[in-house]
Amino acid sequence: MDRMKLVYSFRARLLLVFALLLVGTLGVQYQLNEWERQRVARIIEEQEQALAAGFSLAIESLSSPERLAELSRKKRAAFLSREADRLINILIVDDVGTTPDKLDAKDRVADSLDPKYNPQQLPDGSFRYFELGQVPLPPIVEAEAPLASAEETNEGFLRAYARATEAGKPRAFPFPVLTDQGRSYIIIVLGSAGASYAPSPWRVIRPLLPTLAVLLLATLAAVLLVWRFTRPIQELSQAAKRVAAGNFDFQVPAANRRDEMGELAAVFNEMIVGLRRTRQLETELNQAERSAVIGRLASAIAHEIRNPLNYINLTLDHLRTQFAPADPEKRAVFDRLTKQVKDEVARANARITELLSYSRPSRLKLQQLSLRPIIEDVLRTVEVQATENGIDLRLEERADVPPIMGDPEALRSLFANLIINGLQAMDGRGGRLTIDIAPDPQGRGVRVIVEDTGRGISPEDLPHLFEPYFSTKETGTGLGLAIVKKAVEDHGGKIQVQSAVGMGTTFTVTLPAADSDVGRDDL
Repeated sequence: MDRMKLVYSFRARLLLVFALLLVGTLGVQYQLNEWERQRVARIIEEQEQALAAGFSLAIESLSSPERLAELSRKKRAAFLSREADRLINILIVDDVGTTPDKLDAKDRVADSLDPKYNPQQLPDGSFRYFELGQVPLPPIVEAEAPLASAEETNEGFLRAYARATEAGKPRAFPFPVLTDQGRSYIIIVLGSAGASYAPSPWRVIRPLLPTLAVLLLATLAAVLLVWRFTRPIQELSQAAKRVAAGNFDFQVPAANRRDEMGELAAVFNEMIVGLRRTRQLETELNQAERSAVIGRLASAIAHEIRNPLNYINLTLDHLRTQFAPADPEKRAVFDRLTKQVKDEVARANARITELLSYSRPSRLKLQQLSLRPIIEDVLRTVEVQATENGIDLRLEERADVPPIMGDPEALRSLFANLIINGLQAMDGRGGRLTIDIAPDPQGRGVRVIVEDTGRGISPEDLPHLFEPYFSTKETGTGLGLAIVKKAVEDHGGKIQVQSAVGMGTTFTVTLPAADSDVGRDDL
């Protein structure tokens, strides 16, 4: 496991990139040096061949009456050709000066590969010789060692021509030769090593190009690696802003990485989950505190309001029996007005009952039962209202619906709220209300679907539908669906809602089936 972490570590990959950069640079430099060595070796080989050819030709001319130019034409060697740009000239110099062991500018040129410097025969049969000083020569390099400075050379001619020169540049090599006629010198003049080997700006820049290419590739790899490393940092920065804004419903995608950033993103996602859970707990705590406050308020309301309502209700009954007018018309008006007052008192009493039902702890009396009779009982209470409004009521039950453990009164209140809400959603315009009872396809339980063709619920209202005191109706208290959700959860079930504006609403209630181990009264 530690080895895998090392393989996917950003630091390890960065070190690998730099190691590859170093190895690549060294490899390129080694190859460039090898190519340069081979190039220099070719230059030296060609100069050696030129020297050997020139020296061989000069020795042959010393023992032959023929001139160098004639001998070179007979040899037909590539290095003896002027066009070859290697061997420029060969000079045979007779040492007739005062210092027979040293070259002098006044020494005569006895033979030359360039015919214009050969001795010229005069009309009287004598010869006129060119002096060595009259022949243009490049810097002279002694055969034993290069002449580095004027102080290390002989005085006179050699000192004047002894200059430092680069490899491949024109130069002259003097060789002393002792013959039966005295000491002579063979001077071999080499030209430039050739345009293909001559230094140029391109030749200076060319060795840097491979190194530059290696550096660019390494830089590109480092940029890609750094970009891949910094992208999760940017994602984490944006995620931190979202968390600071209170949004916990997301995950940082970099958690699937295997390097340090992946570990950091995974920890960040765990923190988001913890914060989301903390928010849920805070919401539940606030809801519990709110329910407790509502419970105390409901108890006070029940005590302060229900007693006067009961007194009003009893007084109305007494008035209707003892003080009703004898005139039939007045009696009808009297009965209608008292009935309206009694209805309003009953409505106020019902709202108090709803408030108490939501705020008090559940005291369910569970028993094994079937849902169909309960729903049929609710439908009978709203049948007249549905007929008057042109609403078609349908109850369907599938086969093999198991019984459940539930409180009949709580379940009756639950489905009454859902059915009445469905009727009210159709606004007296007619429609269809369907209740479907079927086994739960996801497990052992019962699924009840209450579907209407009413006006529907807007998407922005759906998340708040089961919140207390939230209502889409102007006259609603907002406790009906909250009581429904509480009753479903008290029975261990769940409720879901789907709706589309103008199409209708569907509530799906799922309740667990009866268990042989469960069958007690909660008091």
